[in-house]
Amino acid sequence: MTFIDSKSDGLNENDLKHNWTTQEIKNLLEKSLMDLLWEAQIIHRKANPGYKVQLASLLSVKTGGCEEDCAYCPQSIHNASDLTTQQGQLNLDDVLTQAKAAKASGADRFCMGWAWREIRDGASFESMLKMVSGVRELGLEACVTAGMLTNDQASRLANAGLTAYNHNLDTSPEFYDEIISTRTYQERIETLERVRSAGISVCCGGIIGMGESVKDRASLLKVLANMNPHPESVPINALVAVEGTPLDNLSSIDPIEMVRMVAVARILMPFSKVRLSAGREQLGEEAQVLCFLAGANSIFYGDSLLTTSNPAILADRKLLTKAGVSVNWKLYERQ
Repeated sequence: MTFIDSKSDGLNENDLKHNWTTQEIKNLLEKSLMDLLWEAQIIHRKANPGYKVQLASLLSVKTGGCEEDCAYCPQSIHNASDLTTQQGQLNLDDVLTQAKAAKASGADRFCMGWAWREIRDGASFESMLKMVSGVRELGLEACVTAGMLTNDQASRLANAGLTAYNHNLDTSPEFYDEIISTRTYQERIETLERVRSAGISVCCGGIIGMGESVKDRASLLKVLANMNPHPESVPINALVAVEGTPLDNLSSIDPIEMVRMVAVARILMPFSKVRLSAGREQLGEEAQVLCFLAGANSIFYGDSLLTTSNPAILADRKLLTKAGVSVNWKLYERQ
Protein backbone atom coordinates (compact mmCIF):
# COMPACT_ATOMS: atom_id res chain seq x y z
CA MET A 1 0.00 0.00 0.00
CA THR A 2 1.10 3.59 -0.56
CA PHE A 3 0.18 6.92 1.01
CA ILE A 4 -2.45 7.66 -1.67
CA ASP A 5 -6.11 6.94 -1.02
CA SER A 6 -7.52 5.63 -4.31
CA LYS A 7 -11.02 6.79 -3.32
CA SER A 8 -9.89 10.37 -2.77
CA ASP A 9 -11.04 12.99 -5.28
CA GLY A 10 -7.68 14.69 -5.52
CA LEU A 11 -4.05 14.78 -4.57
CA ASN A 12 -2.54 17.33 -2.21
CA GLU A 13 1.13 18.21 -2.42
CA ASN A 14 1.19 18.53 1.37
CA ASP A 15 0.51 14.79 1.58
CA LEU A 16 3.60 13.79 -0.40
CA LYS A 17 5.99 11.43 1.30
CA HIS A 18 9.72 12.14 1.66
CA ASN A 19 10.82 9.34 3.96
CA TRP A 20 10.63 6.26 1.77
CA THR A 21 12.81 3.26 2.62
CA THR A 22 14.73 1.23 0.06
CA GLN A 23 12.71 -1.86 0.99
CA GLU A 24 9.38 -0.09 0.45
CA ILE A 25 10.47 0.98 -3.01
CA LYS A 26 11.94 -2.43 -3.85
CA ASN A 27 8.59 -3.98 -2.93
CA LEU A 28 6.91 -1.66 -5.44
CA LEU A 29 9.42 -2.52 -8.17
CA GLU A 30 8.74 -6.23 -7.60
CA LYS A 31 4.97 -5.90 -7.34
CA SER A 32 2.64 -7.72 -9.72
CA LEU A 33 2.78 -5.70 -12.94
CA MET A 34 -0.99 -5.37 -13.21
CA ASP A 35 -1.29 -4.15 -9.62
CA LEU A 36 1.65 -1.79 -10.08
CA LEU A 37 0.17 -0.25 -13.22
CA TRP A 38 -3.23 0.13 -11.53
CA GLU A 39 -1.67 1.92 -8.57
CA ALA A 40 0.41 4.19 -10.79
CA GLN A 41 -2.67 4.93 -12.91
CA ILE A 42 -4.69 6.09 -9.92
CA ILE A 43 -1.96 8.47 -8.86
CA HIS A 44 -1.15 9.68 -12.35
CA ARG A 45 -4.76 10.54 -13.17
CA LYS A 46 -5.19 12.46 -9.93
CA ALA A 47 -1.92 14.38 -10.12
CA ASN A 48 -1.73 14.90 -13.89
CA PRO A 49 -5.24 14.84 -15.36
CA GLY A 50 -5.67 14.81 -19.10
CA TYR A 51 -2.73 12.61 -20.12
CA LYS A 52 -0.63 15.56 -21.26
CA VAL A 53 2.88 14.79 -22.47
CA GLN A 54 5.59 17.45 -22.57
CA LEU A 55 7.87 17.41 -25.61
CA ALA A 56 11.49 18.29 -24.87
CA SER A 57 14.16 18.69 -27.55
CA LEU A 58 17.81 18.06 -26.70
CA LEU A 59 20.87 19.51 -28.44
CA SER A 60 24.54 18.74 -27.78
CA VAL A 61 26.22 22.15 -27.81
CA LYS A 62 29.66 20.81 -26.92
CA THR A 63 30.29 17.15 -27.73
CA GLY A 64 33.13 14.93 -26.55
CA GLY A 65 36.32 15.53 -24.62
CA CYS A 66 34.79 15.21 -21.15
CA GLU A 67 37.22 14.64 -18.27
CA GLU A 68 34.86 12.33 -16.35
CA ASP A 69 35.20 8.53 -16.68
CA CYS A 70 31.50 7.55 -16.72
CA ALA A 71 31.44 3.94 -17.92
CA TYR A 72 28.36 4.42 -20.10
CA CYS A 73 29.45 7.60 -21.88
CA PRO A 74 31.02 7.85 -25.35
CA GLN A 75 31.93 11.49 -24.63
CA SER A 76 34.55 10.60 -22.02
CA ILE A 77 38.24 11.00 -22.88
CA HIS A 78 38.76 7.80 -20.87
CA ASN A 79 36.64 5.73 -23.28
CA ALA A 80 37.62 4.57 -26.77
CA SER A 81 34.80 6.02 -28.85
CA ASP A 82 34.68 8.19 -31.93
CA LEU A 83 33.15 11.11 -30.03
CA THR A 84 36.17 11.91 -27.89
CA THR A 85 37.73 14.12 -30.57
CA GLN A 86 34.60 16.20 -31.25
CA GLN A 87 35.39 19.07 -28.89
CA GLY A 88 34.10 22.11 -30.77
CA GLN A 89 31.18 24.15 -29.44
CA LEU A 90 28.20 25.34 -31.45
CA ASN A 91 27.81 29.10 -31.69
CA LEU A 92 24.84 31.16 -30.54
CA ASP A 93 23.21 31.46 -33.97
CA ASP A 94 23.43 27.70 -34.58
CA VAL A 95 21.82 26.92 -31.23
CA LEU A 96 18.99 29.43 -31.67
CA THR A 97 18.32 28.09 -35.17
CA GLN A 98 17.95 24.61 -33.68
CA ALA A 99 15.73 25.98 -30.92
CA LYS A 100 13.44 27.67 -33.46
CA ALA A 101 13.17 24.40 -35.38
CA ALA A 102 12.35 22.52 -32.18
CA LYS A 103 9.61 25.00 -31.35
CA ALA A 104 8.18 24.79 -34.88
CA SER A 105 7.94 21.01 -34.56
CA GLY A 106 6.06 21.26 -31.27
CA ALA A 107 8.66 21.14 -28.48
CA ASP A 108 8.09 23.44 -25.52
CA ARG A 109 11.36 22.72 -23.67
CA PHE A 110 14.78 23.08 -25.27
CA CYS A 111 17.59 21.29 -23.48
CA MET A 112 21.26 22.05 -24.16
CA GLY A 113 24.17 19.82 -23.19
CA TRP A 114 27.87 20.53 -22.71
CA ALA A 115 30.28 17.61 -22.23
CA TRP A 116 32.04 19.23 -19.29
CA ARG A 117 33.07 18.00 -15.85
CA GLU A 118 32.14 21.45 -14.56
CA ILE A 119 31.24 24.91 -15.80
CA ARG A 120 34.22 27.26 -15.95
CA ASP A 121 33.91 31.03 -16.11
CA GLY A 122 34.92 32.62 -19.38
CA ALA A 123 33.77 32.97 -22.98
CA SER A 124 32.02 29.59 -23.12
CA PHE A 125 29.95 30.33 -20.03
CA GLU A 126 29.08 33.81 -21.31
CA SER A 127 27.90 32.17 -24.53
CA MET A 128 25.81 29.72 -22.52
CA LEU A 129 24.08 32.59 -20.75
CA LYS A 130 23.24 34.20 -24.09
CA MET A 131 21.89 30.89 -25.38
CA VAL A 132 19.65 30.52 -22.34
CA SER A 133 18.32 34.06 -22.74
CA GLY A 134 17.78 33.53 -26.45
CA VAL A 135 15.88 30.29 -25.97
CA ARG A 136 13.64 31.93 -23.36
CA GLU A 137 12.95 34.85 -25.69
CA LEU A 138 11.61 32.31 -28.20
CA GLY A 139 8.99 31.31 -25.63
CA LEU A 140 10.58 27.96 -24.81
CA GLU A 141 11.59 26.52 -21.47
CA ALA A 142 15.39 26.31 -21.28
CA CYS A 143 17.32 23.48 -19.64
CA VAL A 144 21.09 23.08 -19.36
CA THR A 145 23.25 20.10 -18.45
CA ALA A 146 26.93 20.92 -18.07
CA GLY A 147 28.31 19.21 -14.98
CA MET A 148 29.11 20.83 -11.67
CA LEU A 149 28.69 24.55 -11.05
CA THR A 150 29.27 27.19 -8.39
CA ASN A 151 26.66 29.17 -6.49
CA ASP A 152 27.53 32.28 -8.51
CA GLN A 153 27.18 30.43 -11.81
CA ALA A 154 23.83 29.03 -10.74
CA SER A 155 22.68 32.53 -9.81
CA ARG A 156 23.76 33.93 -13.17
CA LEU A 157 21.96 31.13 -15.01
CA ALA A 158 18.83 31.89 -13.01
CA ASN A 159 19.11 35.57 -13.91
CA ALA A 160 19.45 34.60 -17.58
CA GLY A 161 16.08 32.86 -17.29
CA LEU A 162 17.13 29.22 -17.03
CA THR A 163 14.09 27.04 -16.36
CA ALA A 164 15.84 23.85 -15.26
CA TYR A 165 19.27 22.38 -14.71
CA ASN A 166 19.83 18.69 -15.38
CA HIS A 167 22.29 16.76 -13.24
CA ASN A 168 21.55 13.05 -13.04
CA LEU A 169 22.56 10.82 -10.15
CA ASP A 170 22.96 7.96 -12.66
CA THR A 171 22.50 5.10 -10.18
CA SER A 172 22.37 4.23 -6.48
CA PRO A 173 24.95 5.46 -3.97
CA GLU A 174 25.93 1.81 -3.44
CA PHE A 175 26.57 1.01 -7.14
CA TYR A 176 27.93 4.40 -8.10
CA ASP A 177 31.63 3.54 -7.75
CA GLU A 178 31.17 0.82 -10.39
CA ILE A 179 30.21 3.48 -12.92
CA ILE A 180 32.37 6.54 -12.22
CA SER A 181 35.44 7.39 -10.13
CA THR A 182 36.16 11.00 -11.09
CA ARG A 183 33.20 12.61 -9.28
CA THR A 184 31.62 11.59 -5.99
CA TYR A 185 27.94 11.05 -5.29
CA GLN A 186 28.08 13.82 -2.71
CA GLU A 187 29.37 16.24 -5.34
CA ARG A 188 26.32 15.45 -7.44
CA ILE A 189 24.03 16.12 -4.48
CA GLU A 190 25.81 19.41 -3.77
CA THR A 191 25.35 20.49 -7.40
CA LEU A 192 21.62 19.86 -7.11
CA GLU A 193 21.50 21.86 -3.87
CA ARG A 194 23.16 24.83 -5.60
CA VAL A 195 20.65 24.63 -8.44
CA ARG A 196 17.73 24.52 -6.01
CA SER A 197 19.12 27.39 -3.92
CA ALA A 198 19.32 29.56 -7.04
CA GLY A 199 15.61 29.05 -7.69
CA ILE A 200 16.13 26.87 -10.76
CA SER A 201 14.01 23.75 -11.28
CA VAL A 202 15.84 20.48 -10.73
CA CYS A 203 15.96 17.85 -13.46
CA CYS A 204 17.46 14.67 -12.03
CA GLY A 205 17.10 10.98 -12.80
CA GLY A 206 19.20 7.97 -13.65
CA ILE A 207 20.03 5.07 -15.92
CA ILE A 208 18.98 1.44 -15.67
CA GLY A 209 20.57 -1.53 -17.41
CA MET A 210 24.16 -0.88 -16.30
CA GLY A 211 24.46 -4.10 -14.31
CA GLU A 212 22.77 -2.77 -11.18
CA SER A 213 20.37 -4.79 -9.01
CA VAL A 214 16.70 -4.10 -8.34
CA LYS A 215 17.79 -2.93 -4.90
CA ASP A 216 20.11 -0.41 -6.57
CA ARG A 217 17.22 0.92 -8.62
CA ALA A 218 15.16 1.22 -5.46
CA SER A 219 18.01 3.03 -3.73
CA LEU A 220 18.32 5.53 -6.61
CA LEU A 221 14.58 6.23 -6.48
CA LYS A 222 14.79 6.60 -2.72
CA VAL A 223 17.35 9.42 -3.04
CA LEU A 224 15.17 11.18 -5.63
CA ALA A 225 11.86 10.68 -3.82
CA ASN A 226 13.20 11.78 -0.46
CA MET A 227 14.32 15.14 -1.83
CA ASN A 228 12.06 17.89 -0.57
CA PRO A 229 10.75 19.17 -2.87
CA HIS A 230 10.88 16.38 -5.42
CA PRO A 231 12.81 17.06 -8.64
CA GLU A 232 10.47 18.83 -11.07
CA SER A 233 11.73 16.54 -13.85
CA VAL A 234 12.87 12.92 -13.50
CA PRO A 235 14.44 11.49 -16.67
CA ILE A 236 14.44 7.70 -16.77
CA ASN A 237 17.13 6.38 -19.11
CA ALA A 238 17.88 2.88 -20.33
CA LEU A 239 21.51 2.18 -21.14
CA VAL A 240 22.38 2.54 -24.81
CA ALA A 241 25.54 0.44 -24.99
CA VAL A 242 27.96 2.34 -27.25
CA GLU A 243 30.99 0.66 -28.75
CA GLY A 244 34.19 1.77 -27.09
CA THR A 245 32.69 2.23 -23.63
CA PRO A 246 33.26 -0.20 -20.72
CA LEU A 247 29.57 -1.20 -20.81
CA ASP A 248 29.42 -1.91 -24.55
CA ASN A 249 28.96 -5.65 -23.97
CA LEU A 250 25.74 -5.32 -21.97
CA SER A 251 22.44 -6.39 -23.52
CA SER A 252 19.42 -4.14 -23.74
CA ILE A 253 17.08 -4.33 -20.76
CA ASP A 254 13.70 -6.01 -20.86
CA PRO A 255 11.32 -3.15 -21.78
CA ILE A 256 9.03 -4.14 -18.89
CA GLU A 257 11.81 -3.09 -16.51
CA MET A 258 11.52 0.41 -17.92
CA VAL A 259 7.75 0.31 -17.44
CA ARG A 260 8.22 -0.71 -13.81
CA MET A 261 10.73 2.07 -13.22
CA VAL A 262 8.38 4.69 -14.67
CA ALA A 263 5.42 3.39 -12.66
CA VAL A 264 7.29 3.47 -9.37
CA ALA A 265 8.73 6.91 -10.10
CA ARG A 266 5.18 8.13 -10.68
CA ILE A 267 3.94 6.62 -7.42
CA LEU A 268 6.80 8.15 -5.44
CA MET A 269 6.80 11.56 -7.15
CA PRO A 270 3.24 12.22 -8.33
CA PHE A 271 3.70 15.78 -9.59
CA SER A 272 7.12 15.41 -11.24
CA LYS A 273 7.58 15.21 -14.98
CA VAL A 274 8.67 11.60 -15.52
CA ARG A 275 10.56 11.73 -18.80
CA LEU A 276 11.28 8.83 -21.14
CA SER A 277 14.82 9.60 -22.19
CA ALA A 278 17.76 7.63 -23.63
CA GLY A 279 16.92 4.12 -24.76
CA ARG A 280 13.37 4.93 -25.80
CA GLU A 281 14.10 3.89 -29.38
CA GLN A 282 14.81 0.35 -28.15
CA LEU A 283 11.48 -0.02 -26.35
CA GLY A 284 9.10 -0.37 -29.27
CA GLU A 285 5.65 1.19 -29.50
CA GLU A 286 3.89 -1.18 -27.14
CA ALA A 287 6.34 -0.65 -24.28
CA GLN A 288 6.25 3.12 -24.79
CA VAL A 289 2.46 3.11 -24.55
CA LEU A 290 2.74 1.09 -21.33
CA CYS A 291 5.16 3.73 -20.02
CA PHE A 292 2.57 6.45 -20.76
CA LEU A 293 0.02 4.31 -18.98
CA ALA A 294 2.43 3.94 -16.04
CA GLY A 295 2.85 7.68 -15.69
CA ALA A 296 5.44 8.97 -18.15
CA ASN A 297 4.37 12.48 -19.12
CA SER A 298 7.40 13.81 -20.97
CA ILE A 299 9.65 12.56 -23.75
CA PHE A 300 12.76 13.70 -25.50
CA TYR A 301 11.46 14.53 -28.92
CA GLY A 302 13.45 14.75 -32.14
CA ASP A 303 15.90 12.78 -34.24
CA SER A 304 18.79 12.58 -31.76
CA LEU A 305 19.78 13.01 -28.13
CA LEU A 306 23.24 14.05 -26.97
CA THR A 307 25.05 11.19 -28.68
CA THR A 308 22.44 8.55 -29.52
CA SER A 309 19.54 8.29 -31.93
CA ASN A 310 15.92 8.92 -30.95
CA PRO A 311 12.61 8.07 -32.64
CA ALA A 312 11.92 10.45 -35.53
CA ILE A 313 9.47 13.31 -35.07
CA LEU A 314 6.79 11.96 -37.41
CA ALA A 315 6.95 8.53 -35.77
CA ASP A 316 6.51 10.17 -32.38
CA ARG A 317 3.49 12.13 -33.58
CA LYS A 318 1.83 8.97 -34.83
CA LEU A 319 2.62 7.08 -31.63
CA LEU A 320 1.29 9.80 -29.34
CA THR A 321 -1.84 10.10 -31.43
CA LYS A 322 -2.41 6.33 -31.23
CA ALA A 323 -1.89 6.44 -27.48
CA GLY A 324 -4.45 9.24 -27.14
CA VAL A 325 -2.23 11.55 -25.11
CA SER A 326 -2.50 15.33 -25.29
CA VAL A 327 0.43 17.25 -26.74
CA ASN A 328 0.81 21.00 -27.28
CA TRP A 329 2.26 20.85 -30.76
CA LYS A 330 1.84 22.74 -33.98
CA LEU A 331 1.24 20.53 -36.98
CA TYR A 332 3.66 20.72 -39.84
CA GLU A 333 2.26 22.78 -42.70
CA ARG A 334 2.80 19.86 -45.05
CA GLN A 335 0.52 17.72 -42.88
